[in-house]
Amino acid sequence: MPPSPKSAPAKGEQAVVPQGKQDRLDARMLETLVGYNARRAWLIVSAFFAERMAPYGLKQIDFSVLSLLAHNPGATSRQLCNALDILPPNLVSLVATLDSRGLIERRPHPHDGRAVGLHLTAAGEALVREAEQTVIQLEADASAKLTTRERETLIRLLQKIYF
Repeated sequence: MPPSPKSAPAKGEQAVVPQGKQDRLDARMLETLVGYNARRAWLIVSAFFAERMAPYGLKQIDFSVLSLLAHNPGATSRQLCNALDILPPNLVSLVATLDSRGLIERRPHPHDGRAVGLHLTAAGEALVREAEQTVIQLEADASAKLTTRERETLIRLLQKIYF
């Protein structure tokens, strides 16, 4: 009598698995989770980002800080930490690195004598202008399976979680 398709293979025999199914696990439960889906999408976007930002020598956090400073000249470290939800000690080394690369500079804050405002240098402005255009294109490429309206909806829905 031939073995039924659902029976276990005999000792020493290989199980016959339909082509393409052997590596696919049942992830239906995980696929109902916001965090799982957000993480999977982030992995795709992050890979595009790493590849396309490598020529600029920028990580995601570097780009975020430079972009914020491009649109908010004179922002303080405290403001950057709040906007990016990062701890001050983590920002200190990042600012030092961007400063050593000649991309930002510190200036006295115009309204708070105790604070220091961070500004892009000319090199920082040029870099962030080019990098922002690259990020816009990489995001379009990474989300190419979405329509413009779907992409806008996705962004709006994700923002509802963290705003």
